[in-house]
Amino acid sequence: VGEAQILGPELIQETTEKIIQIKQRMKVARDRQKIYADLKRKPMEFQVGNKVMLKVSPWKGVKCHADEPLVVPLDGLHVDDKLHFIEEPVEIVDREVKRLKKSRIPLVKVRWNSKRGPEFTWEREDQFRKKYPHHFTKTAPPSSVAS
Repeated sequence: VGEAQILGPELIQETTEKIIQIKQRMKVARDRQKIYADLKRKPMEFQVGNKVMLKVSPWKGVKCHADEPLVVPLDGLHVDDKLHFIEEPVEIVDREVKRLKKSRIPLVKVRWNSKRGPEFTWEREDQFRKKYPHHFTKTAPPSSVAS
């Protein structure tokens, strides 16, 4: 006794019946999921002037849109082509020469226009001069030596 093979029109008929049965089961499952999802949905109505919160994916956090007195003036801000804030040096505040065993490294203290408020960092003078040469045309305060 061996396996019987279905040939010709019988194979087509059985395959068609299986496809119809699969489609019906998928429709039943889809309808069951729709009923469950519809229970969770709430009808929404909006009026002109209503404030609504829209969820946008991917969620990166909540942005605070401040009242008018808290608005930051835009005249001193610079943004790139992707609208990212560009921090730029405002002025050189101080100079210092860092002494190592056999070498000296000139440093400058720079005030930046940071979005977090005034920010100060010590930078190597040679690297800073290459990137921002216009800050060295003015006279700077005398340098102090740090050990």
